[in-house]
Amino acid sequence: MIARIYQPARNAMTSGTAKTKTWVLEYAQAAARDIDPLMGWTGSNDTQSQVKLRFSSKEAALEYAKEHGIQAQVTEPNKRKPVIRKGGYGENFATDRRAPWTH
Repeated sequence: MIARIYQPARNAMTSGTAKTKTWVLEYAQAAARDIDPLMGWTGSNDTQSQVKLRFSSKEAALEYAKEHGIQAQVTEPNKRKPVIRKGGYGENFATDRRAPWTH
């Protein structure tokens, strides 16, 4: 069974970076999902695809996979360069602005 180890990306709806510091070990889906003919819900007998394990570091996740004989594929995160202005947000309201601030 193959697992994927990755660091989750930040939520696109916020500028915060909560829940992006941990590493996640997630199992790949072993079988296709079935559609229930009566209700139309999707389901599967594969319970491993519901498992997500969180680790504090990539090394801890790899160690866990090695101890339990799990084949793991590591996906490195794409780090974004922080956008930091010289004055920051407070610069918008500075009294020594070159031009008046209008809407």
